[in-house]
Amino acid sequence: MQYIEYGKNSTKLSTVILGMMRISKMTPSEVEELIETALECGINAFDLADCYGDGLCEEIVGKVLSSSPDLREKIWIQSKCGIRRDDGLKYFDFSREHITGAIDGILMRLKTDHIDSLLLHRPDTLMEPEEINEAIEEAVKAGKIIDFGVSNMNPMMIDLIKRDVKEKVTANQIQLSAAFCPSIDAGLHVNMGTDSGIVRDSSILEYCRLNNIVIQAWSVLQYGFFEGVFIGSDKFPELNKVLNRIASEQGVSPAAVAIAWILRYPSPIQAVIGTTKIHRVKELARAADIRIDRRQWYEIYQAGGKILP
Repeated sequence: MQYIEYGKNSTKLSTVILGMMRISKMTPSEVEELIETALECGINAFDLADCYGDGLCEEIVGKVLSSSPDLREKIWIQSKCGIRRDDGLKYFDFSREHITGAIDGILMRLKTDHIDSLLLHRPDTLMEPEEINEAIEEAVKAGKIIDFGVSNMNPMMIDLIKRDVKEKVTANQIQLSAAFCPSIDAGLHVNMGTDSGIVRDSSILEYCRLNNIVIQAWSVLQYGFFEGVFIGSDKFPELNKVLNRIASEQGVSPAAVAIAWILRYPSPIQAVIGTTKIHRVKELARAADIRIDRRQWYEIYQAGGKILP
């Protein structure tokens, strides 16, 4: 496993993060086994959000931590807030009141006194940076959160937040995969259309790199906006052909190669994997130990249906 330094304490974090979005139907014992397996593979970072399972995912992890309190010191926990669902309506809320209440709710469900990182989950167009600052500053002073970051934001959104928020924006979580990489495509002048809600700014990767913001890639094996997994899909024959060949050469799975393609970016970057299967955790963790060279990187990129100018 490879590691990066994260946040104000330069915490040593695995470049592969285990996402816990799909654990709502698992038992606490099954989740504990999943966490223990991840740790055995060198994965020490775990990603949640208060909306995952309407809070149930955090509750399950909280039960695990209550029954095995020694685990808390071994794992780094990140959660996100800002997505609300009221009477069937989904919207985003970065108000001071909501962020403050959300943090307390996260801590209560996780049965812990702090989380290691809090991300604002998707951009709230109506956000007031002053309110964000008040909520985050209060939480940091109270020891409820250590680091602060954002999710799915472009450079101007981050700069707007940075105008008033005193805490450093430590991470930006964006959708990125070998079959879906608008933040790269835009920079290479490929016409990608106008999918709503997807970071398409051609400078987001470079912006994060220049500002020492860790990039966290999500949906790393998906194409489109949750349209499906591209590994083994007949919609991506050339991409799978290349991934299969490199996987055979490296002695790993095609999925691990696809994640290694993301981790090849020359900046602090992490890949969030969302599997709930023990054998898949072991398989995908190997992505951190694969080195994709420049030629292979561009070969995979173009095999995904992209055209270089």
